[in-house]
Amino acid sequence: MSHSVLHMYEALANASAEMLDAARRGHWDEVARVESACVVLIAQLRVAARKQQLTREDDRRRLRLMQRILAHDAEVRQLAEPWLDDLDAALSGQRRTLH
Repeated sequence: MSHSVLHMYEALANASAEMLDAARRGHWDEVARVESACVVLIAQLRVAARKQQLTREDDRRRLRLMQRILAHDAEVRQLAEPWLDDLDAALSGQRRTLH
């Protein structure tokens, strides 16, 4: 039974790796698409995790997966910062021209 929760964590880790790959290539639309899929998966995982008790071994696996997910997320955020700064600058310039 706990394997389905682990499969969800594995799917989330794979999706986070996909997001990182897209971010490294500068494909921000793809990052956003995968992120949207992750939101659904996280919601499903929250429900499933409340219903299932993990063994110690499964919990260790879950923690390793979470560390991988968090590392991917941190790098995506780092890669996104310059893009977000450019977007903010463009929007700030646009706002000035509208007024």
